[in-house]
Amino acid sequence: MKRRNFLIGATAITLAEFLAGCETQADLKIQLLKNTIPAQMVSKFRGELTSPPKLSFQPQESLSELFSLLQSWQRKLLSEKQNLSTNKTENIDIANLVTLGDYWLANAIKQELIQPLNSEALQRWKNLPKKWQELVKRNNQGYVDTQGKVWAAPYQWGTTLIAYRVDKFKNLGWEPKDWSDLWRRELKGNISLLNQAREVIGLTLKKLGKSYNTKNIYEVENLKSELIKLNQQVKFYSSEDYLQSLIIGDTWLAVGWSNDILPLVKTHKEIAAVVPQSGTALWANLWVKPAATSETSLTEKWIDFCWQPQIAEQMSILTQITSPILPEINPNDLTSEINNNPLLLPPQEIIEKSEFLIPLAESTIEQYNSVWREIRQPLPLM
Repeated sequence: MKRRNFLIGATAITLAEFLAGCETQADLKIQLLKNTIPAQMVSKFRGELTSPPKLSFQPQESLSELFSLLQSWQRKLLSEKQNLSTNKTENIDIANLVTLGDYWLANAIKQELIQPLNSEALQRWKNLPKKWQELVKRNNQGYVDTQGKVWAAPYQWGTTLIAYRVDKFKNLGWEPKDWSDLWRRELKGNISLLNQAREVIGLTLKKLGKSYNTKNIYEVENLKSELIKLNQQVKFYSSEDYLQSLIIGDTWLAVGWSNDILPLVKTHKEIAAVVPQSGTALWANLWVKPAATSETSLTEKWIDFCWQPQIAEQMSILTQITSPILPEINPNDLTSEINNNPLLLPPQEIIEKSEFLIPLAESTIEQYNSVWREIRQPLPLM
């Protein structure tokens, strides 16, 4: 079970069902992360247009594959320029939009794989919550900049959650509510954590009342001692296999990503989950425009379609991944399926205390990596 890659059934695009003839003939070409767009939403989009276009939606297995695709298009374009003098050209079919995770955005900008979006052409950009607008405003080095250009359009987001075995905690007589519970002595040797420095150090910073994006962690009092104590609680670190151990009861608690955990909670009654009350890490799936793609007004129309309140709500329910539009919708206008699911749409006060993991300076990243290597060495990685 890999991040943002959990299978959710037949409602999502699993093949290129909407490929009309040859892909090069399509009016709108999108390369997307598998299982993030329900097939019926694509049919509805086509039906809303006056002249139904030819659509090509090509799903890919992982975000890393989509990033590699952007790189391959750039290499082919460079090769084509070099071959012009020899009259040799390549047929390069570049998508109009591509799914990218927020983690990959900075590198895509720095490597000039993508181009900025025209937010003025997006009718619903103003409806996007400020937190999500700020996430995609970047300078040319990929760092968050409130005066920067708009480099992407968020269409999904999720959280880092605490998942736990209901039966084990029933015997303990309490349930986890916040990050501080991970340090309780009853859980020693029964926890799995993500194999991610920013996530683990970040949740510890949050416990200490600091930000996930703290720039100088060497100055944070008690951080290292708290990480050492937490490390003694952990059975293993893994970013892929943490749920299997929870399912079989080999661990009692796991920290993981909501797109993995939400489907599991629905199918395994012995497992529950909670959004930490002090706030958590956020992640997002984004639409980006490849650097040399052909222009079409359908690009903005598709993004605006994803941001329609009714469509955003339906897609959130079908995929169990939240639309960024939902926090701006009056709760009275949302279905009970969303209002009664705080894992899918956490309370506003928790969202406000939660943070995206924004790019940090190389010197700061080295601090995180250095501390991470130091505190995790004694434990196995799975």
